[in-house]
Amino acid sequence: MVDVTTAQEADIRPVTRCDLLVNCAGGALGLDAVSQASADDWTRMFNTNVLGTLRMTQLLLPRLIESQGSIMNITYTAALSAYEGGGGYCASKSAQRAFTQSLRLEMKGVPIRITEVLPGMVHTPEFSLNRFGGDAERAKAVYENVDRPLTADDVAQVVVGIANLPAHVNVDEIVVRPVAQRAQHALFRGSLGWHCEK
Repeated sequence: MVDVTTAQEADIRPVTRCDLLVNCAGGALGLDAVSQASADDWTRMFNTNVLGTLRMTQLLLPRLIESQGSIMNITYTAALSAYEGGGGYCASKSAQRAFTQSLRLEMKGVPIRITEVLPGMVHTPEFSLNRFGGDAERAKAVYENVDRPLTADDVAQVVVGIANLPAHVNVDEIVVRPVAQRAQHALFRGSLGWHCEK
């Protein structure tokens, strides 16, 4: 296991070939207004979400170029639309989005695919527990009465599907939300009346 906040060449030396890099380490801390926000929390979010993506990409890029591989950066729909209390997290995900777009342009002429995957609500209890400093009730309330939020497996299936496309096909970006969430700010709570299990 590699800590993306301190990763260096020695950590990835055993990786002799890399066909796919999925930068998915990340997290949110707090839900405070900008006026009340902790600079330490913002620093930790940027160090993991943005600089972690930078470190891992820089370390593995030569191997990815050699294998003509793919990079997939998992950002979040917070990169597209800010929300109250999400200043630090949204800023870090927006920075990750800009990083991905710049890298894609810089790799013009190089046969490597670069994709941004932007999930909406994903049921990851540890994410909310971290955000709320271990407050289990607040973490649980995030997903309460939401009919089938995304799971980590759903996002993984999207990544695998894109990775398995023909080598000349690049998906620049893809937004993936649960049916219960129509936009960052439009979440339906209650039964959707599904007729079948899928």
